[in-house]
Amino acid sequence: MRVVVQDEKSGFVRTLKSSRISRVSRACRVTRARRVSGACRASRIRAGIAVLAVAAVASGCAQGGEAARVHPAPGQPPGLQAPPARALDAYAGRLRAAHAARVAAARRWGLARVPLTPPSPPARKPRITARDGFEVAGQEEQDLPPVFTTIPTKKKIVFLTVDDGAEKDPTFLRMMSELKIPYTAFLSDYLIKDDYGFFRKMQRNGVVLNNHTLHHPYLPGLSYEEQKREICGMQDVIERQYGRRPTVFRPPYGNYNHDTLVAAKACGIKYAPIWDEEVFVDHWEYRESDQDLHPGDIVLTHFRGRSEWHGTMPDMIRRFLRKVTDKGYTVARLEDYL
Repeated sequence: MRVVVQDEKSGFVRTLKSSRISRVSRACRVTRARRVSGACRASRIRAGIAVLAVAAVASGCAQGGEAARVHPAPGQPPGLQAPPARALDAYAGRLRAAHAARVAAARRWGLARVPLTPPSPPARKPRITARDGFEVAGQEEQDLPPVFTTIPTKKKIVFLTVDDGAEKDPTFLRMMSELKIPYTAFLSDYLIKDDYGFFRKMQRNGVVLNNHTLHHPYLPGLSYEEQKREICGMQDVIERQYGRRPTVFRPPYGNYNHDTLVAAKACGIKYAPIWDEEVFVDHWEYRESDQDLHPGDIVLTHFRGRSEWHGTMPDMIRRFLRKVTDKGYTVARLEDYL
């Protein structure tokens, strides 16, 4: 009979005859030295393992191969099994197909490089606080929505946000869907009420629709009650048209005061992000003196077209993605970090 054993030093698998195992054992027994050498002891151990292997093989043969399938004790879960190789091949095939689709989409939309894929959303959300210098009186004591420009993270990600809703370009929707670029919309009712359906299509593509007031006023110039009507009124519109009340609000022009945040909290708002960079169809603008992107930055743009820009929203997205990708950044979904 032959058994398969593994050499302890080399790791190679060898086949031994049972007679060979017996010779190793006898050689150890006839040693006349007062101490049995370490090599002999090791040989005995290996021989013992091999004998057990012989017994196991013999037992398996006697049981028609049943020993190869060890059944759990009653009430115990079955043993884990590796997925079939064909399942792994299928998964790898799907990954290749998805990448090929992104390459084709990038080429179709005039991008020399494929946008990078964002990391998975964090299991634990980062703690969001008001940016230094952007707090209002009673910010922490009243637990007011924080105003911030950046998500705290070390990953090279940025967040694209699009404001107001004036331009309703179906080509923009198709481009963002095909490239799989996440973004967040902040909407004002006076600009979207002529075509609520356009933003319903956007919502079906996974875009979160957030609050940008009813009429886009300069909020610090209004009374508390007027501000509350602007913010809560837009909450009502979004719930009525799109089925949910937002928890994220952007004050128009990035301007706010204490009353703004108190009113926003009363309307169900938890966060008030503004931005660190703004991208247009023909240039970028920066809040920071280094004029550069940073991990976690929130980027602003607007629903605008040729009537106000020297180009289209797809033109703006090309400018945005070229810079982000060239600098090694990817675009993530803002709500995944809130």
